[in-house]
Amino acid sequence: MRGEGSLLAVVALGGGLGALARYGIAHAVPTREFPWATLITNVIGCLLIGILMVLITEVWTAHRLLRPFLGVGVLGGFTTFSTYAVEVRGLLASGSYPVGFAYLFGTVVAALGAVLAGVWGTRLVTGAVARKGD
Repeated sequence: MRGEGSLLAVVALGGGLGALARYGIAHAVPTREFPWATLITNVIGCLLIGILMVLITEVWTAHRLLRPFLGVGVLGGFTTFSTYAVEVRGLLASGSYPVGFAYLFGTVVAALGAVLAGVWGTRLVTGAVARKGD
């Protein structure tokens, strides 16, 4: 039970910051025919999640609140897979099947690729060694 208040506070603060960053991208990137802002946001967020996880598990001895603040809070508030789901549904419901399915599968491939790129790139740059089973 110790530290639940501080844990909640850092997650909430991080979530607010991440949501503000997502809002900024949503207003900076035009999304007429294709939801570019959401795709860009989710791919960047996944790249950063890959980087963060290597740094806090293989490179740094991180403070106990760093992962909840950055991973759950900032990056959880920044990425928006619920919006992605609504946008896929909207594209398919409107009859834009090729675009809808491209977005559906393309986002998954790009997001997973971004996480892997973040992990591998960070390990390469920092010299971190993958743990057994990675």
